[in-house]
Amino acid sequence: MGNALPYIPTRPRSSGERDSVAASAEPLDTGAGGRGVVLTALCFLVCAALGLQSWTALRATGFDLGIFDQAVRAYAHFELPRSPIKNVHHEFPPGFSLLGDHFTPALALLAPLYWLWDDPRTLILAQAALFAAGVPVVRRIARHVFAGAEPLVVRRAADLGGLVYALGWPLLNSSYNGFHEVAFAVPFTLLMLERGLAHRYGAAAFWAALLCTAKEDMGLVVGAYGLVLAVRAHRAGHRTGHATGIVLALAGPLVSAVVIGWFIPAMGGPEGYYWSYGSLGADPGDALAHVLTAPWVLLQAAVTPFVKVAMLVWILGSLALLPLGSPTFLLAVPLLAERVLSDNPNHWPVINHYDAFLWPILLTAALETLARLHARRRGIRPWAVAAIALSSAAAVALGLNLLVRPDFWRPSPDKRPLAAAAALIPDGATVEADNTIAPRLTARTDVVIADGTPRGADWFLLRTNDRTFPFASTDEQRRRVELLLAHGYTQVWQQDGTVLLHRTDPAAPIPGMHRPGPDSTPIREAVPEDVGANLLLR
Repeated sequence: MGNALPYIPTRPRSSGERDSVAASAEPLDTGAGGRGVVLTALCFLVCAALGLQSWTALRATGFDLGIFDQAVRAYAHFELPRSPIKNVHHEFPPGFSLLGDHFTPALALLAPLYWLWDDPRTLILAQAALFAAGVPVVRRIARHVFAGAEPLVVRRAADLGGLVYALGWPLLNSSYNGFHEVAFAVPFTLLMLERGLAHRYGAAAFWAALLCTAKEDMGLVVGAYGLVLAVRAHRAGHRTGHATGIVLALAGPLVSAVVIGWFIPAMGGPEGYYWSYGSLGADPGDALAHVLTAPWVLLQAAVTPFVKVAMLVWILGSLALLPLGSPTFLLAVPLLAERVLSDNPNHWPVINHYDAFLWPILLTAALETLARLHARRRGIRPWAVAAIALSSAAAVALGLNLLVRPDFWRPSPDKRPLAAAAALIPDGATVEADNTIAPRLTARTDVVIADGTPRGADWFLLRTNDRTFPFASTDEQRRRVELLLAHGYTQVWQQDGTVLLHRTDPAAPIPGMHRPGPDSTPIREAVPEDVGANLLLR
C-alpha cells in the first residue's frame, strides 16, 4: 500500500475557500443535481428490485431476514430485540436479546417503519434506501478529492463515482441476500469519510460514533480512520482534525473492546461464541501468544485455503487495485483480516453481505488514488477505465444479470408449494417451518425454523425432496417428518414433497423434543462441507 496522500493544497484553505472551490464547477454543471437524483433513484430501484426478487422467489430465508424482522418488530413494540428463530435453533435461553449476539442498536432506528407496514419487506426497502442515500455522499467525496482539478474532471469524477457506487456488486449481493446490519454501516461510513474530507471534524466524529452502533467490530474501522485523519490533519495544519483523529484512534478500538468484552456478555452472549480463529489459538489470549512466538502463522492462515487469496484478488481487483494507493485503505484492513484469518467458510466467498462493509472504504480510497494521479499529471484515464470496466463486469455477474432472468423472479418447483401450505396456517399459531418460508410467517405466527430437534409446535411445514438449512440431507428431513407422524401429528396437506402437519394429539410425547430453557447452552452451527469451496457459489 502506498503511503502517499490524496491531493492536498500546499496552503490549507479556509472553509470558505474550500466551499468556493467545490462550488466553482457548479455553474458549468447545471445538471449535477438532476444526475445525482437519477443515480440515487437507480441505486434504490436496483437494490430494492433484487431484494424483492429474492423475496418473491423464496430465496430470502429465516436466516437471516426472518431474524432481523423479528428483532425490529420487537423494537417497534418497545422491547429488546429478540428472535425466536435465532434463539430456539441455537439453543439460547428464552428471552435472549440479540444485543447479546451482535451489537446492533442502530436497528432500532427502523422501528417506526413497522408502525406503518409490519412486514419483512419493510427491511428490504429500508436497506435499499439506506444504500441509495450513499450516492450523493459519494458524489461529494469525489468533489472533495478532486477539488483542485478542472470543473469537467470534477463533474466526471462525481458522476462516475456515483455510478460505480450505485451499481456496486457488494451492494447488489447484500440486497439479494435479504437484510443485514450492513445497511447502516454503508451510509455511516461514507458520511464519516465525507465529513472528514470536508474538514467538518465534529460531524465526522458524530458519524463515527453512529458507525459503532452498526456492529461491534466497526470500532476497529473507526480506530483506523482516526489514524488516517490525524496524519492528514497534522500535515494540513488542522489542529482540531489532528485532535479528533487521535480521539477516534483511541476510542474506536476501546468501544469495540468494551462491547465485545463486557456489553455482549452482560446481555447473555456466551464467551467465545463467535471465535472463528482456531488456527491461531483457542481464544484471543492464546492466539496472541501464538502469533508473537510464531508470526508466520498469520500468513499461513491468510492463504489457507486458497479461496481466501481469490477473495482478496476479486475484492481489490474489481477496482483495478486503486484502493491500495490511498491510506484510507487502512480502514479495510481490520475487516479483511477478520475474514482471511477466519476458519469459518461463510466468510470466504464474495456472494454474501460482508463485502458491503468494505465498499464505502474501497471506493473512497480508489477516488483518492485517482485524484492523486491526476494532481501529479500522470494520467488517470487507463486506471479509471479499468476500474469502471471491472466493477461493472462484477456487478453484471453478481447482480444485474439476475434481474433480467425470468426464472429468478419465481420460486423453483420445490419451493412453490411452501407458499400455498403457509397460507393454511392460522394466525397466532406456533410453527416449525422450513427456513425458506419462515419470513412469510414471522408477522402473524410464533415461528421458528424446523431443524433436527422437535419443538412441539402446533404446525410443522417442511420440504422433503430438496435439502434445506440446517438439515444435512433430505433423508434427515424425511425422518423428521416420519417421527412427528408417529407421535401426535397428522398430515393435513402434501404436494411435491412438501408436507404440512398439524399436532392433533398434544398429549403424545415426542422423542427428543426440546425447547431451550433458562439454563440452555448455546450451540454453534455446523457449516456444510460445500460452503466456502467456491468463491461465487450462491
